[in-house]
Amino acid sequence: MTNNPSQPTGPRHPLLASLPDATPLAEMTSEKLDKMAVEIRDVLCNLLATRTAHFASNLGVVELCLALHAEFDFRRDRLIWDTGHQIYPHKLVTGRYSQFETIRTRGGLMGYPNPAESVYDLFMTGHAGSSVSTAVGLRSGDILTGQPDRRTVAVIGDGAFPSGIVFEALNNAGASKENLTVVLNDNKMSICHRTGAVASYLDRLRNNPFYTGLKNEVVRLLDHVPMFGDPAERLLAQMKEGVKAGLHGGMLFEELDIRYIGPIDGHNIALLRKYMKLCQEAEGPVLLHVVTEKGHGYKPAAEDPVFFHTPPAFEDRGGTPVTRGSEGRPPYTTHARDAIGEAMKRDDRVTVITAAMCQGNKLEPVREQFPERFFDVGICESHAVAFAAGQCKTGMRPIVDIYSTFLQRSYDQIFQEVVLQDLPVVFMMDRAGLTGPDGPTHHGVYDIGYMRLFPNLVLMAPGYAAELPMMLDACLEHDHPTGIRYPKASALEFEHTPAPIEMGKAEWIREGEDGTIVAYGAMLEQALDAAEQLEGELSVGVVNARFVKPIDHEMVAKSMADGRFVVTLEEGTTVGGFGSAFLESAADQRLDTRQIHRLALPDVFVEHGDRSDLLADASLSADGIASTCRNAASNVSV
Repeated sequence: MTNNPSQPTGPRHPLLASLPDATPLAEMTSEKLDKMAVEIRDVLCNLLATRTAHFASNLGVVELCLALHAEFDFRRDRLIWDTGHQIYPHKLVTGRYSQFETIRTRGGLMGYPNPAESVYDLFMTGHAGSSVSTAVGLRSGDILTGQPDRRTVAVIGDGAFPSGIVFEALNNAGASKENLTVVLNDNKMSICHRTGAVASYLDRLRNNPFYTGLKNEVVRLLDHVPMFGDPAERLLAQMKEGVKAGLHGGMLFEELDIRYIGPIDGHNIALLRKYMKLCQEAEGPVLLHVVTEKGHGYKPAAEDPVFFHTPPAFEDRGGTPVTRGSEGRPPYTTHARDAIGEAMKRDDRVTVITAAMCQGNKLEPVREQFPERFFDVGICESHAVAFAAGQCKTGMRPIVDIYSTFLQRSYDQIFQEVVLQDLPVVFMMDRAGLTGPDGPTHHGVYDIGYMRLFPNLVLMAPGYAAELPMMLDACLEHDHPTGIRYPKASALEFEHTPAPIEMGKAEWIREGEDGTIVAYGAMLEQALDAAEQLEGELSVGVVNARFVKPIDHEMVAKSMADGRFVVTLEEGTTVGGFGSAFLESAADQRLDTRQIHRLALPDVFVEHGDRSDLLADASLSADGIASTCRNAASNVSV
């Protein structure tokens, strides 16, 4: 496969270019669909020459996607892609090939399912584990509205499968006995290598020499054994169950009244189509176990699916990917990783817990150095937090390192198991703020609002690189729950001696006579740039807020003294965020809140795009902040 082939006459991908939607796939032979699979992989490789994108997971589901659309009509039938980052082949065959080059760019196609784009996308899915629940609900609703002929399919990966909500849904599906197909896409991976007992169970199923075809033949033979009377029928039923138990490694799904079919080769389109038909004919819920290879069709991605999950842009040179060199300052995530490692060196009580995001959190070196104190619990955020609470109760000092957008899945456990018990768990909220091309399912913009209302919990955010390890040390010395948020961005490094971390105390970076910019977290960089831009025009102070809870009330009063205007900055929502906390403090102190101007992300779901562009849209660029300061200065009450 190459990204630079000689240009053919006509469309480069004639089969994909000919599709108005997925309807024609039903009439295509499996051989023709195999040719389309080659085109899809070529499109995916060429995309990675221009930008970072989800790659290995999409390569792995090409044949599965084609078989699904060939055997179902998802203009009417129901299809839910769990997690959604493997949606690219689906978009290519559902009429979006001509737009595909815009994916993950501002104003272009979303990198996840998006109902606004196509009737083939039912839910905007970006979190793992919810597909089976929504599919069960869709099936129930179709029956209640008199549309029982609509068929429902949920496709879920083995990494997402251990999520607690999946088993809640399977429990419900088995009891309902309604027709439903769950396709378990088993590639032995989540983003990193999967963990846990469910993974081992699936390994046993995959490695069993007796496949479903043999099981079906034996059961069909038993169906023709002449036996009469109730005792004989009961004996026959028991024989069937015994055969099923002997022909595959376990009865988990069958005991839930969900028919288990598989495992089958997920890259054989003809075989997949055969079993899709079988699923449609079956009565009641069916789980089709499909074995795929993450990165299939591109050898480097298949050999290293972790790196190629979302690799940097690369050019393929004769089968060798050449990535673009990264430039600039290290991201906050790297500084967080290093701080965690140093804390674990100093204190044997410190552990780190992640939810299948070892690579995303850059924790591989920590895992290698401290394997006995590193815990990857899989895509089970609720369990991660409750697990941390249990560790904490024994005297350990756990760090829960989870993306902001995923931590909210454990909200009840944060409340009940951690802050209600006043346990000193440290929450490190990676990707807090805008996540650029990942879009609204992944922007971590709600943690300030959903965390700061809890008693006992101290919340902070570093404004520059040197602060992050200082803050983690302060958290580990604090005997109450704490949280640190930081964005998917390069960390600010500048000549500055950090003030010591004092709980609930802000840091003044520069004084100003006309007004003050108060920045929470990484927005400090834009605040400093705006203040510099205003030099000679306005004298503006800059405050590194550090804490949203407890907020520094003295800082609030000082920044507003003598009638100065204040502009608050945050990479979070305008509702319930840092600016709201600042307003509350000012109001409680009977200060003139008319002087306060809040800059934050608007009360809408922010679309995907470059982080700097999205910040500029919310007036959170240096130019936007400077403009707000000018307007504020002109309206200061005299």
